[in-house]
Amino acid sequence: MRNFSLVLTIPTVMVAFAANSLLCKIALKGGHIDAVTFSNLRLISGALILLPFTFKSVLFKITKNTLLNSLYLMGYAVFFSIAYVKLDAGAGALILFGSVQLTMVLYGVRCGERMGTTRIIGVIVALLGLLILLLPGSKSPPVSSALLMLLSGICWAAYTIAGKKTLNPGLTTSQNFILAVPMALGISFFFSEDLHMDSVGVTLSILSGAAASAAAYVIWYSLLPNLDSVTASTLQLSVPCLAMLGGAFFLNESLDVRKMTSTLVVLIGILLVIRSKPATIN
Repeated sequence: MRNFSLVLTIPTVMVAFAANSLLCKIALKGGHIDAVTFSNLRLISGALILLPFTFKSVLFKITKNTLLNSLYLMGYAVFFSIAYVKLDAGAGALILFGSVQLTMVLYGVRCGERMGTTRIIGVIVALLGLLILLLPGSKSPPVSSALLMLLSGICWAAYTIAGKKTLNPGLTTSQNFILAVPMALGISFFFSEDLHMDSVGVTLSILSGAAASAAAYVIWYSLLPNLDSVTASTLQLSVPCLAMLGGAFFLNESLDVRKMTSTLVVLIGILLVIRSKPATIN
């Protein structure tokens, strides 16, 4: 029953993660909102929807770990939105979760997770798929945007790693969102020249924050204790594939040979990793 639940829940969470990329890109591409305001509203709406978890608990405490985790969440959200100004939905998601995988694999190895030959090959293959997309050429993404998305991925990896130890996913996620809001608002002062929004941008931000982020992150945090770091990171590489399909359908983004090849290689890598069980689980 537990395995059946994971089979149903994990794809739902991955779809939500891909939806974040699409909602952000639709909002930014249409000029409905700027990147910083989008991330601010995303965090604010997420914090509001999660408030009941905090109200029902007397355990809300601001500690070094909660502040650090909130900083990871804020960094991920802000870098994510700014990077998407010049990135396609699928390409951005592939860079994001490629860096997530590399960070989490290194963390897992450091903590004693034994890879095994098949898993090592799977990780290498999946990262090779990412490199295919990033190779220099007319279709390669802008370097500055790619670097910002890499930073976003590192922040998300750190946030995910922290979630492996949580005992109360709802309360923990609520605290992270609530504390991330003032951090994100503080950064807005450095980008005050280009702040703008309309009703469509606000709606898309709220959908991203309340549904595709807050709700999905609670579920993700509840799943993480059952997943080793390598599997958790590699599963997330399915998100770019979903985002590319969504980008082609909703945003008329091209599915060129480079993107399709990159996606296929990544999927092969994921299959190799999830079919091979880890020797130890942290």
